[in-house]
Amino acid sequence: MPDNKWVLIGPVYPYKGGISHYTGLLCRAIGKKHNVEMISYKMQYPKLLFKREQRDYANDTFKTEDTEFLINTANPFNIAGVANRIISMRPEKVIIQWWHPYFAPCYRILTGKLKRAGIPVTYICHNVFPHERFPLDKKLTRMALANAQKYILHARGEVDDLLSIKPDADYRVMVHPTYSAFNFDNLDKRTAREQLGVGEEERIMLFFGFVREYKGLKHLINAVGILKEEHPDEVLPVLFIVGDFDGNKDEYLELIEKLGVGSDIVIKDGYVPDKEVEKYFSAADLVVLPYESATQSGIVQIAYGFRKPVIVTKVGGLPEVVEDDITGLVVEPFDDKALAQAIYKYFSENKQDEYVKGIIEREYIFSWDRMVEALE
Repeated sequence: MPDNKWVLIGPVYPYKGGISHYTGLLCRAIGKKHNVEMISYKMQYPKLLFKREQRDYANDTFKTEDTEFLINTANPFNIAGVANRIISMRPEKVIIQWWHPYFAPCYRILTGKLKRAGIPVTYICHNVFPHERFPLDKKLTRMALANAQKYILHARGEVDDLLSIKPDADYRVMVHPTYSAFNFDNLDKRTAREQLGVGEEERIMLFFGFVREYKGLKHLINAVGILKEEHPDEVLPVLFIVGDFDGNKDEYLELIEKLGVGSDIVIKDGYVPDKEVEKYFSAADLVVLPYESATQSGIVQIAYGFRKPVIVTKVGGLPEVVEDDITGLVVEPFDDKALAQAIYKYFSENKQDEYVKGIIEREYIFSWDRMVEALE
């Protein structure tokens, strides 16, 4: 293994969430070929801003050995000290995960010191601007990203956003790698359904993840209503909604009651520990992302890790990772009828085996090894 050290910065176990999983898996992939130092946060978000529990110790499968939890994102003296620590390592490059302007002051201080020391920085932008925009987000993002030399984007639609704040940016667009590490027990569909109390013959579609307005769950519920209205004599798929509603559950329950689709929908409200993810994806026939807006989504990559086809809307980078009628189906956003038709097509035409074959044939495109090659 070469002596040249890479430093990777971002959240890892025990921090929750997809970017934590991403960073841990990327660190492992880099470690196969390079000497990598993993640096994470000793304080990621102040409790005043992020009231939910930020850590989950229940499953250490994503644990990254020898991680140093150094960065207090709200303490400039700490951040400057961490920068000095990194400079003393003389790394070949520093790779930073970027997804929200909250981190802008922290990374401005950090990368400013690294730049003056001649240490190159690469940002992996999970999204250039946040999903839910706010005043000053563009200014903060420009401030944070200005000191980097290279950028990895996960969707072509992000290019214009990056160039709007750094016109001369040196970037590469790489699809989000697959999250295959959730296959803890290699559950088959029958066993997963036994755990969920679901029959083998039932058809199941899955909406998974934190429920936010932009993720378009209302459109999927409406699509279930359309299916029930247009095909009253057929056995239709059951929708599993699995994720944290964060206090906005009532509006969805009201819509479900209004449409009379309560018997067609199962809700699992709350944060899903890593160990629980497998049974939902293993049990599903189809994963649906009816997003109103997006850059990319780790949910698609979890689905691909379980070789599950996906229906997505034509927003952000989702059509770049889901090839229409090859690994899933792509529909226009906000079009509930088109979404219902795509679901009906998938099940009535028995598309699963065909799309699974397409997913398998494209596995290298979504591999972590390919991401490391891009960083190299």
